[in-house]
Amino acid sequence: MILPIVAYGDPVLRKEAEDITTDYPKLKEVIDNMWETMYNAAGVGLAAPQVGLPIRMFMVDTEPFSDDPDLSSDEQKELAGFKQAFINAQVVEETGEEWSFNEGCLSIPNVREDVFRPETVTIKYVDENFVEHQDTYTGLIARVVQHEYDHIEGILFTDKISSLKKRLIKSKLSNISKGKTNVDYRMRFPDVKGRR
Repeated sequence: MILPIVAYGDPVLRKEAEDITTDYPKLKEVIDNMWETMYNAAGVGLAAPQVGLPIRMFMVDTEPFSDDPDLSSDEQKELAGFKQAFINAQVVEETGEEWSFNEGCLSIPNVREDVFRPETVTIKYVDENFVEHQDTYTGLIARVVQHEYDHIEGILFTDKISSLKKRLIKSKLSNISKGKTNVDYRMRFPDVKGRR
């Protein structure tokens, strides 16, 4: 089932999300719905707070990045094959030089800004079967993982841009929270009564 994506301004996007256990209600259904919602919105990542659930879960599928002609065939293959659900994630370490990439977010439609992040991230998590993992990612995979991880910490990519850029997009963000934006996927707006 395709879920509405929560828009900028909703308090759930600012909460630090909670760990879950294996008996979380209808977990498989929630995961399936999140994948379906993400693909419907043409996203490469989606965190549970973005569908109104304050739990430490997010998914990443970097396949859409794999057709970038500027990437080596090895990089393209790696991106094409990367799809993972992350539950109860904790970043262990972020290392390497910070690099800039133009990021967007399904909860903040039609806003894109250059964001600096470290090139490598090591993260502990359990998968959808609650098998424990500790993995290290670099490049675009690391970037998407870091962006989605921020969501479960209550952080948005707009928090990582300069105060000047924040001022420049302030009215856009205000309009998004009021439902004044055009998107081709379902959204839930915090300031719009009856628009769910």
